[in-house]
Amino acid sequence: MDNKKIIELVKEIRVNTGFGVMEIKAAVEEAGGDRAKTMEILKKKGYEKAEKKAERETRQGRVATYTHTTGKIGVMVELLCETDFVAKNEEFMNVAREICLQVAAMNPKDATELLAQDYIKDPSRKIDDLIKELVSKFGENMKLGRIERFEI
Repeated sequence: MDNKKIIELVKEIRVNTGFGVMEIKAAVEEAGGDRAKTMEILKKKGYEKAEKKAERETRQGRVATYTHTTGKIGVMVELLCETDFVAKNEEFMNVAREICLQVAAMNPKDATELLAQDYIKDPSRKIDDLIKELVSKFGENMKLGRIERFEI
C-alpha cells in the first residue's frame, strides 16, 4: 500500500475514532491496509486501554433524561467520568442520551443487563462498547451509574 493511501485511511479513521495518528498508522500497517482489520485492531487496543483505567475514580458525569412523546415513559441515566471537562463534552452527552433511548426501548432490569444488551441502532455493538469507545477516545475512566425507567 502506498503512503498516500495510508495517509488517507489514517485521516479517515482519526476523524471517526479519535485515536492518535501514530497508533492508527501502526494498526493500518499491521492490517496491511485493510480498513476492517484496522478497526478491529484499534477496537482491541481501545478495550485494553479501558481495562487499565477501570480502577480510577469517577466523581463527575451527567444525568441524562428522556421522556417518550406519549409522556408515558420516562428515563433517567447516570453516566460517570473522571472530569467535568469530559462530562460537558457533546459526544459524552450524546452517548448518555443514546443510553436513555436504549433503556426506554428495551427496559433492562439493571445497569449490568443494559451493558450487555445489543445497541438498538447498531446490533453489532453492545452498550458497553459505546462507553469503552469513549474511554478510549478521551483517556478517562467512565462507568454507567444508576438507571431508572418510569412507565404509566
